[in-house]
Amino acid sequence: MESLIALGGILLRAIPTFLLVWFLYLYITRVFYRPLQETLRKRYEATGGLRVIAEGNLALTEQKTAQYEASLRAARADLYQQQEQERQKTLEQRAEILRQARRQAEETVARAKQEIQQDVAEAKGRLAAETEPMARSIIRAILEPGAPPAGPRARSEAVR
Repeated sequence: MESLIALGGILLRAIPTFLLVWFLYLYITRVFYRPLQETLRKRYEATGGLRVIAEGNLALTEQKTAQYEASLRAARADLYQQQEQERQKTLEQRAEILRQARRQAEETVARAKQEIQQDVAEAKGRLAAETEPMARSIIRAILEPGAPPAGPRARSEAVR
């Protein structure tokens, strides 16, 4: 029983220490930990809010980037379409120029052929006109051994 009495004395002497520790705990939690917890909570809310804002800004930036890329692709497609139209127009102009050049070349060739045919007809006419006097002079030269040869001078004199 002595041990119970000793244990009771120890507990009785421990009460002030217990109360002091309990008082220190309450004082530290109210004076130090509560303001610290409040500050940490506000900081977390501020950084968490900034994080949420940053994530929202990031999502908005990604959306705007996607819109920009889409408009850039559309602009490129329009540019390629305009380039293709210009290329087609240039090809058509080139084809038209070629058609005109061919037509002009064909007209020039036709005129040249017509001029050649006229020259041939004139040459045939001159040849037909000169054939008769030439044949006579050849016959005379063959049949008459002493007659002078009928050369170009003789022909021009005979024509006069």
